[in-house]
Amino acid sequence: MITIDGEVVKEPKAILRDGMELVYHRLRWREPDAPYLLQVLYEDDDMIAVNKPAGLQVLPGGLFQQRTVLMQLQWRASKGSPSLETHGSHPVPVHRLGRGTSGILLCAKTKVAKTSLAAFFAEGTSLIGDSSNTNMEQSKRRKISKIYRALVNGILKQDKIIIKQPIGTARYPGVAKGLYVASASGKPALSKVEVLERDSQLNQTLVQVEIESGRPHQIRIHLSFIGHPLLGDPLYDVGGQPMCFDSEHEDESFAEDGGYERPAKPVPGDCGYYLHAHQLVLSHPTTNEVIKITASLPPILRTQAETEELM
Repeated sequence: MITIDGEVVKEPKAILRDGMELVYHRLRWREPDAPYLLQVLYEDDDMIAVNKPAGLQVLPGGLFQQRTVLMQLQWRASKGSPSLETHGSHPVPVHRLGRGTSGILLCAKTKVAKTSLAAFFAEGTSLIGDSSNTNMEQSKRRKISKIYRALVNGILKQDKIIIKQPIGTARYPGVAKGLYVASASGKPALSKVEVLERDSQLNQTLVQVEIESGRPHQIRIHLSFIGHPLLGDPLYDVGGQPMCFDSEHEDESFAEDGGYERPAKPVPGDCGYYLHAHQLVLSHPTTNEVIKITASLPPILRTQAETEELM
């Protein structure tokens, strides 16, 4: 696949000299299919919030280099799309959502907004490790709040539960930097879980989760840690640990993007492993105005009352 002056390179220690022509004949790259529709939920000169579908990766990596949220935003901005046009700037995500997670993704349009919003997210996470503050004091200081909907296995007995399990990394096949898991020696993390509806017949519970910190895969790890993994989660098992390694998923992308697998026969409203970023409340990065953004819920993540209200 590599030639020097038209000759195939057979010696890896070949020396290059001035005037030589080195060519890499890369095989044609074909990325897996992925959703591409982005609904704009909020936009001004500083930021834009979009509703990301499950199955769409946020940043380039692994098998996905072009079919990502970042590339879509940059492509639409370069094409002068009215909804994204902002003096030639390219919106960039300021936080991450797993490929299988749907819902609100916040992006910055300017360097100032990017710096401020990134600081808001980082500050919220850092406050969790400050034991000198009460939860109420921490909530007052936070400039950004994220609320998710999730569908979990089993019936949660408590109506409300606060999970403070630290999250760290553990060695895992195919993940060079280690896989994020529940770990006593990990970094502080805090999730507030509230039961919205229980379905004893299907043995599942619909919950709302507000995360005070933003560790990778935090909600999935925390819910599985208390014995209620997300419905359909192919990676995390009870206890916040990964399921037994399956050689079928030996490629790095499987665990790197959270083990997301699009169902062979998607159902209406399918959102991967049933996790949706539903609401985002934040202080505007330049005006300090309180902004509330809401993404519509997939049918399977609505309560019975919400479903009836829409009928």
